[in-house]
Amino acid sequence: MSEQGSASGVQLWRTNIRRLTRAAVVANGVGGLLVFLLLAFLIPFAPDGAQDDIPLNAAVGAGYLIVALVLGARWGMRASAPVERWLASGRPPTPEERRVALGQPFRFAAISGVFWWIAAVLFTLLNVPDSGWAALVVGGAILLGGETTCAIGYLLAERIARPVTAVALAGGDPPRERCVPGVAGRLTMAWSLGTGVPLLGILVIAAASLFNHGEEPGLVAAAIAFLAAVGVSVGMLAISMAARSVAEPVASVRRAIARIEDGELDVTVPVDDGSEVGLLEAGFNRMAAGLRERERLHDLFGRHVGRDVARAALENDGEVELGGEVREIAALFVDMVGSTRLAARQPPAEVVALLNTFFCVVVEVVEEHGGWVNKFEGDAALCVFGAPVPRLNAAADALCAARRLRERMADELVGGGACIGVSGGPAVAGNVGAKERFEYTVIGDPVNEAARLCELAKQRPGQLLASEAVLRRAGSEEAVHWEVREQLVLRGRDRPTGVAEPRAEIGPADSRTPVTLMPAVGS
Repeated sequence: MSEQGSASGVQLWRTNIRRLTRAAVVANGVGGLLVFLLLAFLIPFAPDGAQDDIPLNAAVGAGYLIVALVLGARWGMRASAPVERWLASGRPPTPEERRVALGQPFRFAAISGVFWWIAAVLFTLLNVPDSGWAALVVGGAILLGGETTCAIGYLLAERIARPVTAVALAGGDPPRERCVPGVAGRLTMAWSLGTGVPLLGILVIAAASLFNHGEEPGLVAAAIAFLAAVGVSVGMLAISMAARSVAEPVASVRRAIARIEDGELDVTVPVDDGSEVGLLEAGFNRMAAGLRERERLHDLFGRHVGRDVARAALENDGEVELGGEVREIAALFVDMVGSTRLAARQPPAEVVALLNTFFCVVVEVVEEHGGWVNKFEGDAALCVFGAPVPRLNAAADALCAARRLRERMADELVGGGACIGVSGGPAVAGNVGAKERFEYTVIGDPVNEAARLCELAKQRPGQLLASEAVLRRAGSEEAVHWEVREQLVLRGRDRPTGVAEPRAEIGPADSRTPVTLMPAVGS
């Protein structure tokens, strides 16, 4: 159990009790004022002699008020004792404790309603012997005052109890079985105060005027005007509180949605309502968590297969078909030199660290030039330009990336080197494998040729070779950095390939032995 959590729970409970006590005073004060005003305007309609019962009613009312306050406070504290113990313990609530915590506003209003109902019965019986009219007026006024107290008390308590509700719902959604009034119930309360109470009062005045034809029109008009004023003021207060109890959580969700639209996915809203409003808040949190999980999977998927491939798959709603299409692509094959000897001499952890450095440089340079690392093959990598996203000049991008890659390898790959082969031409790009397991790849002569050139580059000082075919496709701006120096029949091929190297690696033409056609490289 966390002492800090326990202390904060005790402080939360004390604050909750203080605010609920003030809410009880306000709600019962408004109800009592309404009863007083109703009686002040309705008693004049009573028959002669009913006014004589006012002192008795006042005395009994004062005594009943004291008893009701004491018993109501004890009842409320006893009913909320599980919540107090849970908050003081600093642990998650049990289902029963959560139910009690969520029902606190309704229980607050229900306790007030019980005492107001008892008061209505008591004062009705008290006034029946002397005047049936007075009993009707007093009992009706107390019931209307009790309804006002319960409605305002619930709306106040629901707002005050939100911090406790948020803590109770921190570990889960609001229960499906409704333990608090929902939006419809709150709006009904507001309607009853703004419309129901005044209409009932007007109905009483109309009935009194029918049975007593001697009432002055001015008195009847004044009573009706008073009830209209009650409807406007109390109804405005009630509807404002009911609207805020719904509008504030909805506004919180709306602001959170705006943050998600701006790309900020690490967003949650507090679930501080036990009704369908709380279910809305909890539903938003689940949606945000799902978006975060989707983004995480998207990121992981993109890291495994390449972001362009992942994006293309998602744009097709995940409907991926086997097969492919012919694309004009450029292939760059890069292989780390001497990794076998390093693995034999160095600890595995150091070899892995060197490989990670090697691949990190490859990925950065290739993506920087618009390419995509199709696959890692031990200590080598196949990089593709022009698929899955078409490029205006994939060949130039690949050649430029190859030159930049060689520079960075020389500067950053301490303890190792890399040979690079580049080729270009038409190839099939698509999904290869089975429906249960496949991968996006590129198959064709440029890929094979790039692999053979990479193998041959191990025998050259510059360790970088490109085919004449990719130079023709690159255009003069990039081709000026290269020079075709020889024609070779590469392993596995039956026609010679023009082999080019960067000009910086080539000495003057007359300083090298003339190149003649050679048999296939390798066996």
